[in-house]
Amino acid sequence: MKQPTRIALALLPLVALVALIAVFALNIDRDPTLVHSVLIDKPAPDITLPAIAGLGLPGFDTAKLKGQVTVVNVFASWCIPCRDEHPVLEALKRETGIPIYGINQKDAAENAKAFLAELGNPYDAVGADGDGRTSIDWGVYGVPETFIVDAKGVIRFKHTGPLAMEDIDKEIVPALARAAKG
Repeated sequence: MKQPTRIALALLPLVALVALIAVFALNIDRDPTLVHSVLIDKPAPDITLPAIAGLGLPGFDTAKLKGQVTVVNVFASWCIPCRDEHPVLEALKRETGIPIYGINQKDAAENAKAFLAELGNPYDAVGADGDGRTSIDWGVYGVPETFIVDAKGVIRFKHTGPLAMEDIDKEIVPALARAAKG
C-alpha cells in the first residue's frame, strides 16, 4: 500500500470524530422537547374513528375540525403522562371553551371509559384508534400529544408530551390565537 493511502486511512477515524463533535456542538442549545412535525401548516389527515362503546360521546372524524379552531389530543388510559396531563386539558376546556377532540390510542373501551369517569371528560368527541393507524397518520411519536387545528382544518401547532399548567398560557393560548387569525 502506498504511503498517501495509509495516511488517508489513518486519518479517517479522526475525520469521523471531528464530524461527530461538530454535529453535537451545533445541536447543544437545541430544545430537546421540540419535535418538528411535517404536518404543521398541512391539512389534518382525513380520518373517521368510531365512538368508544358506552362512553356516550360521538366518534371523531376530520369533518369536526372545520369551521372553528379546535384542539386534538391523543391519549390512552395506560399512559401515565396522560393521567398527569388530564387536569390541564380540563382547565383548558374551562378557561377557553375551545372544542377538544380525543384520539384514544390502542386502548380497551372499558379502560378508556374508566379513565374518563375517574378523571373527568374534557372531550367533545372521542375516537377509538384501536390499531394506532390514525396516530401514525397524525405523526404521533407517543402519547400524549396535542394539536391545534385552525378553522380550515389545517394543523397549526403540535405539543409533544404532557401539557403542564404553564403551557396553557405560554404555548396553547398563543397558538390558539395564531390559529384563529388563519
